Amino acid sequence: MLHVSPSSIILKPAFAKIVCEPGWKWHKRDKPLANYDLFYVWSGEGTVTLNDQPIPVAKGSCFLFRRGDRTYATHNPQRPLVLTYIHFDLSEPVTEVPNPYRKLEDTLDFEYLLSRYVRLFLLKAYAFEQEAQLILKQLLIHLLREERYVPVEKKVSNQLAEIILEAANYVVQHPGLPHKVESLSARAGLSPRYFSMKFKELIGMPVQAYIIKSRIDRAQHLLLHAGMNVTEVADALGYKDIFFFSRQFKQHTGKSPSEIR
Repeated sequence: MLHVSPSSIILKPAFAKIVCEPGWKWHKRDKPLANYDLFYVWSGEGTVTLNDQPIPVAKGSCFLFRRGDRTYATHNPQRPLVLTYIHFDLSEPVTEVPNPYRKLEDTLDFEYLLSRYVRLFLLKAYAFEQEAQLILKQLLIHLLREERYVPVEKKVSNQLAEIILEAANYVVQHPGLPHKVESLSARAGLSPRYFSMKFKELIGMPVQAYIIKSRIDRAQHLLLHAGMNVTEVADALGYKDIFFFSRQFKQHTGKSPSEIR
């Protein structure tokens, strides 16, 4: 789908982001799918059966169902699925098609595009259908790129890797705290210099850059999905100066916080 022109993408009226009711289930179809369906799980737990193969799903689970597929799904009523589905078709043949299933780890950009797609049809802004075609192609490119990503082998022990990843996860879980190399290295039980060196080797970026990225990633999520304004987001993430927050946000995203919101 890499070389498919956006204008050849036929948008179908069947699309939405929904919170599934506790008793929800996607019943078995009498007929197989007649077109493509991009199906993404935001949260919850469940099982999707694709052509008689059951697949456990949770946040980041992404399917590209295609013509002829037979699908069925259920979920845990205690942790209902929140999902987006987008039906579409193509008016020209394709040679590259993303795999039917993938678990996305870095979901921020993908979720932003999904939200943008649905919002376009709600607003029906000028040229919204043309933009929706472009966004849908971006989503498909994202999946193809994920399939070609090969992680770089890290030359650290499993125990050290766990320590570094725990510190990185702590930053992501608490983006508003005033993280410093010294406090994180102390938490890991390592010297600041050794911690910084191994963190960059394993995570792929310096500690301070990762701290900023985690804050900006969380800021984007809060602006898009939590109904918070720019001042509230800056305050929640520990920024004392809203102008500094806006400048740093634009450096990392290419847009101002107000544009994202």
